[in-house]
Amino acid sequence: MDEQESDLVFALPTFQAIVLMADAVQVTDGKLFILGGGLGIVGPRPQQISVAMRIGVPWDQANIKHQWELSLRDEDGQTVTIGEKPIAVNGQFEAGRPPGASAGTELWVPLGINFGPLQLAHGRRFVWRLSINGASLDHWKASFSVRAPEQQA
Repeated sequence: MDEQESDLVFALPTFQAIVLMADAVQVTDGKLFILGGGLGIVGPRPQQISVAMRIGVPWDQANIKHQWELSLRDEDGQTVTIGEKPIAVNGQFEAGRPPGASAGTELWVPLGINFGPLQLAHGRRFVWRLSINGASLDHWKASFSVRAPEQQA
């Protein structure tokens, strides 16, 4: 790549994200309220599953609409479906710069999703994967397992 071409290379914005499973989650006044956070094993009966997300928006990406998607994947990386419909949600967020914030301050956007009881395959691992603007990093996920039913003697 010559010098002129190197001037045309742009770095993608560096978002940060924390994804955490819980029994329930609520967002109020810009804060996450999490009940039973850190859930890593569920079942074997269907149960409500919630996902808390905290997205760090770079200063230069404030006041811009961004797309997010949270999807459930199986241990092979395939999207989990109910019938033909994937278990996924998506939306937009926009972080505004609060008055008095120092230039360069990372802006945090809290998101909480509560799913109804999900019937998932026993003895398997799953992962909630977050993507922002169509991109995802390896640590933007929350993995969990589904217990196998106890065998009756």
